[in-house]
Amino acid sequence: MLHQPGRFYTVLEVDRDAAESVFYALNDMGKEVFLNPSQDILNKYVSHSKNPIIIVPLITEAPVQEVDAFSTCSLEKMLVDIYCDPELFSTFQGAELKRIYQTAFDRYSISIAKMLRYADRRTKKAEVELLIYKQINGS
Repeated sequence: MLHQPGRFYTVLEVDRDAAESVFYALNDMGKEVFLNPSQDILNKYVSHSKNPIIIVPLITEAPVQEVDAFSTCSLEKMLVDIYCDPELFSTFQGAELKRIYQTAFDRYSISIAKMLRYADRRTKKAEVELLIYKQINGS
């Protein structure tokens, strides 16, 4: 990214059936937690929170990886999510999105097949494929 965001938040993706339980458990611990917030909630409350935790359902068959015994998202998943959730990742849109994709493809080994399979699960395969094509071909 060229411009670094001024605020940070944690996105916690959990099984759809566990989302409410996780929300209440973190809320009981005094955390600033938001369960699948709308654009209005993101603008009014999340953006003004110090350390917000946003809980969203994990898309089935999402490309995750194990790091130190924890499941975390892969770079392929992160790239697709940034594109597919423009409200949640509003800071990373427009020219920043293109820069993120270009930098990721320049620096890392990315599985395009994995990205497109996940984008298909998110019903954005054609759009993500076009974005990838533009980054690979420098358009």
